[in-house]
Amino acid sequence: MTHPLADVQVPAASDFDEIADLMGDAFHSAFDTDVREVERGIFEPDRSLLVRDGGRPVAHASAFTRTLTVPGATVAAAHVTMVAVAVTHRRRGLLSTLMGRQLREIHDTGREPVAVLWASEGRIYPRFGYGLAAQRLAVECPATAELRLPEPASAAGTLRLADPVASQPELARVYDRVRPDRPGWSDRDERWWRYVLADPTAWRGGATPRRALLHEGPDGVDGYALWRTREEWDQRGPRGQVRVDEVVAADPEAYLALWRTLFSIDLTRQLSCGRVAVDEPLLRLVDEPRRLGAQLVDALWVRVVDVPAALAARRYATAVDVVIEVTDELLPENTGRWRLTGGPTGAVCVRTDDPAELACDVRGLGELYLGGVAPAALAATGRLRELRPGALAAAGPAFGWHRAPGAMEVF
Repeated sequence: MTHPLADVQVPAASDFDEIADLMGDAFHSAFDTDVREVERGIFEPDRSLLVRDGGRPVAHASAFTRTLTVPGATVAAAHVTMVAVAVTHRRRGLLSTLMGRQLREIHDTGREPVAVLWASEGRIYPRFGYGLAAQRLAVECPATAELRLPEPASAAGTLRLADPVASQPELARVYDRVRPDRPGWSDRDERWWRYVLADPTAWRGGATPRRALLHEGPDGVDGYALWRTREEWDQRGPRGQVRVDEVVAADPEAYLALWRTLFSIDLTRQLSCGRVAVDEPLLRLVDEPRRLGAQLVDALWVRVVDVPAALAARRYATAVDVVIEVTDELLPENTGRWRLTGGPTGAVCVRTDDPAELACDVRGLGELYLGGVAPAALAATGRLRELRPGALAAAGPAFGWHRAPGAMEVF
């Protein structure tokens, strides 16, 4: 039974505290004063949708305006966030209403051919056309002699500890240097660096304030790590934890030096990092990769909002000329046959009446979009169908990329 509710509205900036209360209830995490101020700094009310019942917020969805690195390019992408429905108003179609309207507005505005999000639960967003486009590894392992990294080939660089906020310009230069080569990373302007480096006590989980470790090479800072530690002892002595947020390095020497330090901090015995790329060099540097305890989990979910614009925006590993038949129940403009031609330097995608060679729904396109899923793997699930024999083998390699997609931050 549908509950009578007010129309969906675009909130004002002054509604943020009520929305924060809704988010805190939905995600079982109180938004204290410090957290509210951090979150308020990135809130975009004009990109938000709010439903009230009796004056009280009961459902909300929003998006951030950012760009996303995709294979060979960057693309404007709606970073969908702050999605919640009050426990008293579940199963009434509110989420479907908000997600459908949000997708329609993104499409009709014409600025962002894709949307991207982190899913609180993987079962929620496929029904709105989102496909799992990037996975990650969650690492939890010993930070002791049980796990060794190789000695550096040279000692050309130096390491120094620094205050993360004071070091933001140096961090940004390294991040911007590395980001173009890593699908799945989002741009960070000054506003977003303030958010990434914010460190409210409520986010520390009993650990220390965040620290920055910088690696300086011949031409300046070429790598950094953001991390914190947590004290722990038992009857056998220290069992402290190292919690790594980010390791970004422009060359192998800096990368190795940073990780060697993180694995050797005094009085620590455990190390964890929740956002490790599936092709992370660390996996091949340690002497016993099984000891990393790496667990494969989902990261970024991509929704192709404008099929021709999205497919033309990215680059392809090899030459491709294929007709794809797409179905999209929420955005019927995407439904039809599309001829994609392109390669490493550019691409074009146009509607066609030619016979389709491959077929999938819009969720399947989202899974393929960042180059992290092989078309053959998707075909094995039945969600990508080969309509012309040989089309999958011919077009499949083009959708890959030389770097696996990663996910550097939760938004």
